[in-house]
Amino acid sequence: MRYAKGHGTGNDFVILPDADGRLDLDADLVRRLCDRRRGIGADGVLRVVATSAVPDAAPEVRSAPWFMDYWNADGSIAEMCGNGIRVFARYLIEHGFASAPVLAIATRAGIRMVRQETPDLYTVDMGPATTGGTGWAVIGGRHYTGLAVSVGNPHLVCMVDEPVTGIDLTKAPEVDHDAFPDGVNVEVVGLTGPRTIEMRVHERGSGETLSCGTGAVAAAAAAAVTVAAGVPVAAGVPVAAGVPATPGGGLPAGGGLRAGEAGQWTVDVLGGSLTVVPDAIASLLCGPAVIVADGEISPSWLAASAQPDSVPV
Repeated sequence: MRYAKGHGTGNDFVILPDADGRLDLDADLVRRLCDRRRGIGADGVLRVVATSAVPDAAPEVRSAPWFMDYWNADGSIAEMCGNGIRVFARYLIEHGFASAPVLAIATRAGIRMVRQETPDLYTVDMGPATTGGTGWAVIGGRHYTGLAVSVGNPHLVCMVDEPVTGIDLTKAPEVDHDAFPDGVNVEVVGLTGPRTIEMRVHERGSGETLSCGTGAVAAAAAAAVTVAAGVPVAAGVPVAAGVPATPGGGLPAGGGLRAGEAGQWTVDVLGGSLTVVPDAIASLLCGPAVIVADGEISPSWLAASAQPDSVPV
């Protein structure tokens, strides 16, 4: 089994070429590959497969030749990955599967267009960023209210008036599962300058990562709405033992994200910086994509049974 390793602002992936869709990829193998001590180590797996070889690909994505089959480190399947799709595009170009500069890539969130700006820098049309009410999260024993944003996958963006570096994201946040039955990516975001924010993220299925592309778009969208509405932000509130967090209200005054009004934002993440133009119709995400290595997975490792304690770290 061939593989490559890549990352976008520290959000790292194992890339598996499987043009004909013959690879028997399952949750257990994904977890083993992503294990940082017993496997290759990654936040997720990108399977490179021809869209024609994906039986359940939606009809609207069949016009794109390649399908990004993205799996989180815990073996769950995700709709979209903004850092991953840039790495995916670079892999296609460098291995002769596609020609630069513009690529159409099929995902579970629909077709995404990617443009190669330089050999290292890629811009993705992430589609609409849709704001839709608020929710809550308990992070490190503190209650936060956040804005729900969809970028093809769900996000809860908590705008905070405290350094994001001091927030405890070592454990998965407790969230309102009635509002997010399929789980949610949780971002904590602080304003650091005009159209500049810092962000940390806990991704469903992967834990805290150094970066999240869809999360950066969601964070910029939430920041744009918050600033435009003049809504004050606050630090998290300690949650008393046994007292459940309560959900917030509706959208900030002034409504949700509007087309063409947000402008360009810089999103600083633990793994670097991304440039985002959040939009209600077509959001743009620009950032680096790096291919670290190409190689072959040991047949004996593949044949070995999974260890019971083999989990992503």
